[in-house]
Amino acid sequence: MLLMMKTALVVEDDPTIRMVLRTNLENDGLRVLEAEAAEGALVIVQDEMPDIVLVDLRLPGIHGFDLVRSLRARSEVPIIIVTANTDSHDVVAGLEAGADDYVTKPFVTKELMARIRRQLRRPVPDASAGGGAVLRCGPLELHQDTCEVFRDGVKVAVSRIEFDVLQALMGAQGRVLGRDFLLRTVWGYSNAGDGRVVDNLIYRLRGKVEADPSRPELLLTIRGFGYRMKA
Repeated sequence: MLLMMKTALVVEDDPTIRMVLRTNLENDGLRVLEAEAAEGALVIVQDEMPDIVLVDLRLPGIHGFDLVRSLRARSEVPIIIVTANTDSHDVVAGLEAGADDYVTKPFVTKELMARIRRQLRRPVPDASAGGGAVLRCGPLELHQDTCEVFRDGVKVAVSRIEFDVLQALMGAQGRVLGRDFLLRTVWGYSNAGDGRVVDNLIYRLRGKVEADPSRPELLLTIRGFGYRMKA
């Protein structure tokens, strides 16, 4: 159970699924808000600033993809897609739109809750902590005590999951980290999962930390193995 009460927004037009999600989230100590459509979800996000958002892709009115894009454009809130559609193109499109993870219906409650907890586990910065460990890679600095990332002294806005992935890679000091390793240690998967989740997040990270994302010099792909930060 989470030590501090956090807020989850469930965007789902099926009342039965909303009830199941609400029950499990509240049992895990979360405050739960609900929206049946994207239009209402955008208002709630603006007014309530939830800590995590669960989005069904097949929503009435504004599509779930567009909701994810809109949320990501204005916020770094963790987003998990919860969908009955297992079509590969839809999953990739949702991740490319800015979602941090996805689960398919019918979902395993224990697995979903583990992933939600992981998304919410980023520590709250301690203003009283002084001189916490700083990880460096070229022009990048990652401040572990304040959960901040800087490039050439300029702060880079990163989501919780982006911070955790970057922290794992920078902390590895040039070693290669495989997709399965990152899925287990960062996303909280209990077994091997969809590597596209990792690939799409790396793509987003490169857009934030590389001078030229199309020609990465810091966050490198090691084909057939995974990713590493330039030592």
